[in-house]
Amino acid sequence: MPAKQSTDSRDRNGLGNVSLVAGVVAALTAFVPIVGDFVSVPAGLIAVVCGWIGLLRIEKGLATNYVETVVGTVLGTGALFVWFIIFAATHGSG
Repeated sequence: MPAKQSTDSRDRNGLGNVSLVAGVVAALTAFVPIVGDFVSVPAGLIAVVCGWIGLLRIEKGLATNYVETVVGTVLGTGALFVWFIIFAATHGSG
């Protein structure tokens, strides 16, 4: 009887993947003023928070998806920055 190979992965890459998906969604919707308020801000926050936790897991050796985690974190941060600039321009005093 052949030995059963384990398909169980011990890597905890879920938060890095969530960060990437949320970062892409946030970046795509950041330039739309009304949609950005309701979609881009929460998605950007999710991308940044999950990205930081994912990076901590990578440092501890629990995860292996460094590139996806960093890209998601950067996209989320960039989307929040773009949203802030658009918000300041449209809601400025004057």
